[in-house]
Amino acid sequence: MASDFLARIKQSPVLCDGAMGTLLYAKGIFINRSYDELNLSQPDLIRGIHHEYLQAGAEIIETNTFGGNSFRLARHSLADKVDDINRAGVRLAREAAKSFDVWVAGSVGPLGTRIEPLGKTSFQEARDAFRQQIQVLAESGADLLILETFGYLEEIHQAMLAAKDVGGRLPIVAQVTIDEDGNCLDGSDPATFVAKLEEWGADVIGCNCSVGPVAMLDAMERVRAATSLPIAAQPNAGIPRSVEGRNIYLCSPEYMASYARKFVAAGVRLVGGCCGTTPEHIRVMKSALRAGEARGKAASVQVASGQSAPLAIPAVPLESRSLLGGKLARGEFVTMVEIVPPKGIDIGKEVEGARFLKSVGVDAVNIPDSPRASARMSNQALSLLIQRDVGIDAILHYTCRDRNVLCIQSDLLGAAAVGIRNLICITGDPPKMGNYPDATAVFDVDAIGLVNIVHSLNCGLDLGANPIGAGTGFVIGVGANPGLTDLDEEVRRFEYKVEAGAEYAVTQPVFDLSLLENFLRRIEHCRIPVVAGIWPLVSVRNAEFMKNELRVSVPDSILERMARAQTPELARAEGVAIAREMLIAARQIVQGAQISAPQGRYSSAVDVLEALGTNAPATSS
Repeated sequence: MASDFLARIKQSPVLCDGAMGTLLYAKGIFINRSYDELNLSQPDLIRGIHHEYLQAGAEIIETNTFGGNSFRLARHSLADKVDDINRAGVRLAREAAKSFDVWVAGSVGPLGTRIEPLGKTSFQEARDAFRQQIQVLAESGADLLILETFGYLEEIHQAMLAAKDVGGRLPIVAQVTIDEDGNCLDGSDPATFVAKLEEWGADVIGCNCSVGPVAMLDAMERVRAATSLPIAAQPNAGIPRSVEGRNIYLCSPEYMASYARKFVAAGVRLVGGCCGTTPEHIRVMKSALRAGEARGKAASVQVASGQSAPLAIPAVPLESRSLLGGKLARGEFVTMVEIVPPKGIDIGKEVEGARFLKSVGVDAVNIPDSPRASARMSNQALSLLIQRDVGIDAILHYTCRDRNVLCIQSDLLGAAAVGIRNLICITGDPPKMGNYPDATAVFDVDAIGLVNIVHSLNCGLDLGANPIGAGTGFVIGVGANPGLTDLDEEVRRFEYKVEAGAEYAVTQPVFDLSLLENFLRRIEHCRIPVVAGIWPLVSVRNAEFMKNELRVSVPDSILERMARAQTPELARAEGVAIAREMLIAARQIVQGAQISAPQGRYSSAVDVLEALGTNAPATSS
């Protein structure tokens, strides 16, 4: 079977199964349990999930042993069950597959602990742990090994060495997990990690987890260019969105199937799915491949609402807090452009971008806080440096994700002391969306609670209604999403934000004017200045990503226009043209525009703003 697998994958695509954990969670298994131990305590459940994927058309099923190593099992006091759990994992997959002509892959995931030099676990300890697991998988009858979701090359190296130690030479599918730039989580780019994996003896090289289909396809094109070995792709079913406390993956089966075809056209030979992928996704992907169409998810914790108390002082008038606050107070149209903090410490590009934007009259630069839960320079530090070196208003995105209420108040008092005056208060993306999915979220409060805190600070009170002296003088902004399916809930939360003290709102990117108009009608009773988010698309993939993975409403007509652009230059030009049209259409119904600058192209943002004509930004005095 091993030789058959390698021969087959070199000739035509093979479809792997999807997520195990997603289905277990959907079937009522709490996330604090060891999913691997279910091989022993609930074998029928595991066998049934394998059978669902087989009936959907999967040609490879992975054993329920992703966390079946001694380090992960020790967290559940199961370190002595490594052999039993992995042996049962192979047996259950074999039993489910007995009437299907498929391969059983032994799933091996990371240890869940840092190894040297970043952690206390030595290379030898890691190798021994992997060897113990892989030995049982091989002896129990796995046809191949899938080493998956490794973020650090040194760790997957130890797993591959362990596989060689075992002998018997099972084919090795070596998969790393990547960030949105296509790099391994230790910073290795595709050229680097592909060369290493090939040198260490991988039979198939690929990527899985962390990102959705769009970013995965970009990465696989780079992987394909770096190796002649078969390659594998198993993306998540999009980016998880938090819905009532659960992470929900929203990519439809049809969307995943369309990208299965694109993966194959890009040279991928093992196609499957990771988190959020279900048997229905696999079924539709199978149909698409069989037909020959392949070508080549926070609960709110409410805090005191900052009501006036005897010790409160009047907040500084809005027009006196900042240049942005003054324009908002006077009802003038405001313009802002997003500047994303760098991943390192070199801020030259960002400062020069801010200087350019100021020179053409942009009112403020909008600086997000580690967008998509990626690790970047502190946006508070960048805001301070840009205001100091350039003299343009910075708008600080402030999120609840990483901070308890003590940290929030400390941060905000510090920001006010160094002259930061403009905020956008948002809940923040959960860490599992980013490149450090094991990082711990805090979420003491959500955006509504955060606005309450800022409003209290503006009135000279801390969260406990204790006086702090002078008020902080922040201009309080919030986010809004006119395109949400559950608009009633969005309007309800918007009402609470305004009641808490919000003074302006910035929307998600707008591609459908009717949705914006409807949202504005719905909030007329609690209207504050609304700044429309405008996003110059850079490619049809970018448009598909916005629609299917970020769940931004992008009409089919926009997708069709982007698809007709034959070159990257034409695609960027078309994206700017679409953004200009949206800006012109929205100009009369909103009080400002926030223009994003994808890939740091600040000139594209200015090209969009030129659509304002005589109302466009003029050179600052």
